[in-house]
Amino acid sequence: MSHVVPSHPAPPGAPPPGSRRGGRWSRTVRRFAAVVALATAAALAGPGVAGAAPAAHAVAEARAAAALERVASFGANPGGLNMYVYRPAALPANAPVVVALHGCTQSAQVYSDNAGLNTFADRHGFLVVYAETTTANNANKCFNWFQPGDTRRGQGEAASIRQMVAHAATAYGVDTGRVQVTGLSAGGAMTSVMLAAYPDVFAAGAVVAGIPYGCGVDVVSAFGCMSPGADRTPAAWAQAVRDAHPGFAGPWPRVAIWHGDNDGTVAPRNADELRDQWTAVHGLGQTPDRTSTIGPNSTRRSEYLAADGRSVVEVDRVPGIGHGTPVDAGSGAEQCGATGTQHFIDSICSSYWITRFFGLDGTTTPEPPVDPPTEPAACWTANNYEHVRAGRATTTGGQVHAKGSGQHLGLYNTFVTHTLKESPAGHYVIADGSCP
Repeated sequence: MSHVVPSHPAPPGAPPPGSRRGGRWSRTVRRFAAVVALATAAALAGPGVAGAAPAAHAVAEARAAAALERVASFGANPGGLNMYVYRPAALPANAPVVVALHGCTQSAQVYSDNAGLNTFADRHGFLVVYAETTTANNANKCFNWFQPGDTRRGQGEAASIRQMVAHAATAYGVDTGRVQVTGLSAGGAMTSVMLAAYPDVFAAGAVVAGIPYGCGVDVVSAFGCMSPGADRTPAAWAQAVRDAHPGFAGPWPRVAIWHGDNDGTVAPRNADELRDQWTAVHGLGQTPDRTSTIGPNSTRRSEYLAADGRSVVEVDRVPGIGHGTPVDAGSGAEQCGATGTQHFIDSICSSYWITRFFGLDGTTTPEPPVDPPTEPAACWTANNYEHVRAGRATTTGGQVHAKGSGQHLGLYNTFVTHTLKESPAGHYVIADGSCP
């Protein structure tokens, strides 16, 4: 394995001792970090890989390492990031480009080796730019998706990633009208940053186990964003995106959202909040126009369509998996990736479907059949105590959340009342004032 979690790791935003960012931390944040660091880092790191063959793994790493090209200089780099490129042997002129952002404790090489994007870059002819952060920026090698100095247009890590795209245009001749971005976890949250701060650069993005833009502003709030997640109105989430690039009139990027149902690190509620954010940005409602199941494990896909019928927001809920990139190792047309490293989970080849969503597959393969129409959604109005008793909500620590969506309903008592709508079966959302 090419990364090691420190024995006493800091939380996602903690700078290492003596780093350029160390002076920003107050004693209060340090005490908080000391309490939660070990548990959080353990969740981020996941279990070790038992029974791995070191020699075979080393050979695989050596072969993969030759495939990535390090770009030593790509212009302004205020965020102190590294740039790597995967260039297919037969890269056409004016090729599309996908920017890929790794998760915490990972590296560009680890993400390249396991996520499966390179398979489709070879097959369909697009460039992959792997941005990489370092322990000098963040002790756990997380992108700083919650630090204002790294998430604003023209600043920090966000500006460095933007500069990588500009360099790719001049050095590799890529099509600046077909630039996409995707990432996992902290890289997924940083994908949200790039889509909000640079909607004029990115045509589309895919957020895997990530977080809406504008949720966290420091380390303490970042943990709350991860779990239990923040519950805001679609309008409030959309305003955060619009404020990231004031005056931008569109077109806004298309967004795919991927999340595991059993994610214990970044709560699945974040998929709902991301949906709310980007459907509102596009001026759409939060009820899907089309639903279907995809892949070998019946991942549930919900699509939100623009007036021209294009899917501009898509939510893919992967059943039975925790925190990581869904992959499906093999040589089949819809297979990709590897599972010998943390946070790459045997399930469905998300990179295959993300490539299709980006419009990079160059095929006319029919879409999976749309789910048949369902019965009209059922609605219940009751207090939180009754919702929990009826199985429409759950309670933890005195707080109540809607079953399925995870939306926060308030305190577990008989005084707080909400209307919940069930659609599909077993999935409840707040519908105060919107149910007949």
